[in-house]
Amino acid sequence: MTGFAVAGPTGLLSWSENSNLLEQRHAQIAQLTHERDELRNLVDGLDPEAADPDLVGELLRRNLNVVHPDEVVITLEDE
Repeated sequence: MTGFAVAGPTGLLSWSENSNLLEQRHAQIAQLTHERDELRNLVDGLDPEAADPDLVGELLRRNLNVVHPDEVVITLEDE
């Protein structure tokens, strides 16, 4: 019975492993929460009732390669 308390799935040897795994999960949760918050802000900015014009313009330029007639596009060569 003593061996099971030391080396079993909830024994002393697995305690540090479980603790490390828990820390990793907390870090993963924090990262995913941050990503979710960024996506939520993006979605809120695209609300049809109150779209953020700067965000809409940025997304149009980036995704559809749209520019205003008075804009100049300067391409930079890769170094």
